[in-house]
Amino acid sequence: MMMMMMMMISGETYHAPGLCGPGLQDIRALNEEMKLKCSEQELQEMTAMMGEVTKAYQRASEMIDPSIPLVKYPRTPGYKPHPEDNPYNAWAWRCDIKGAPTGKLAGKTVAIKDNIAVAGVPMRNGTKILDGYVPEFDATLVSRILDEGGHITGKSSVEDMSFSCSSILNSDGPVRNPHDQTRITGGSSGGSAALVAAGLVNMAIGGDQGGSIRIPASFTGIVGLKPTWGLVPYTGAASLDPTVDHLGPMAKTVADCALLLEVIAGYDEGRDSRQTPSTTVPQYSKLLDEGVAGKKIGLLREGFEACSEDEVKTVVGQAAERLIQAGAIVKENIRANAQ
Repeated sequence: MMMMMMMMISGETYHAPGLCGPGLQDIRALNEEMKLKCSEQELQEMTAMMGEVTKAYQRASEMIDPSIPLVKYPRTPGYKPHPEDNPYNAWAWRCDIKGAPTGKLAGKTVAIKDNIAVAGVPMRNGTKILDGYVPEFDATLVSRILDEGGHITGKSSVEDMSFSCSSILNSDGPVRNPHDQTRITGGSSGGSAALVAAGLVNMAIGGDQGGSIRIPASFTGIVGLKPTWGLVPYTGAASLDPTVDHLGPMAKTVADCALLLEVIAGYDEGRDSRQTPSTTVPQYSKLLDEGVAGKKIGLLREGFEACSEDEVKTVVGQAAERLIQAGAIVKENIRANAQ
């Protein structure tokens, strides 16, 4: 009976007042409501017992969860920028978190897509549904960026729940393209792309389930990479589906993209089921000068049919030709041919 009463008290009708647990008046009222017909002595005994149990629950709730990584770098909650300080509406939130004094990203400013947790900083994922949510932990890649000297200056705007490839569905309004503010930026990582393209940060993190890094990167003329599935841990980011979730780098140059990937990639000690212990991280930044001679590159023939525009076909064809000149082997539907 006592357990049943405690469950009722912990619900919407009754609330335990701090460490003292529910008071005698609460127990009396519940006794009347449930028609339990307890004696006054029984009610007093239950009140005392519930108080002790509540104290134990309170102590347990105050314990530090060992599974939550410690927040190593000081920060304040930051602020929501005024429109005049947010010309492309690309910032979801501004903050100032300086990482280690040295590292691969020392001197680099970084924006984090607002579907990724940064401890102490609001995370909305582009939707009003998450208003008021403030993570208490850093996503794994946020910790890695800070450990390598990165300077996180804010969260970038995203499409509502990251579920669009435009840049017009963010709950705070559209993200405008820095090259032409009458045009869309692409999504859902449009804020990250706009901030990089406008030179407001050196690099940014995007998320990609169906083109959400690649589309805004192409719309703004920057470099964006959707990494191999499971290469970059998704720990601490809002998921659409584990089979298609990716986090990846966005920057103005291939070199910066490779450097950021080198920092954020790698096994996350079992926290992300997308990964295996065999996940390895080459030094991508040092592989850029190795060339593409002998590499096999496939062109999907069907991608140039139906709705494909002639200008797009031309540009992709020119890129393929340059790869051939550099020594790569370019074939249509290479996977099918290999079979």
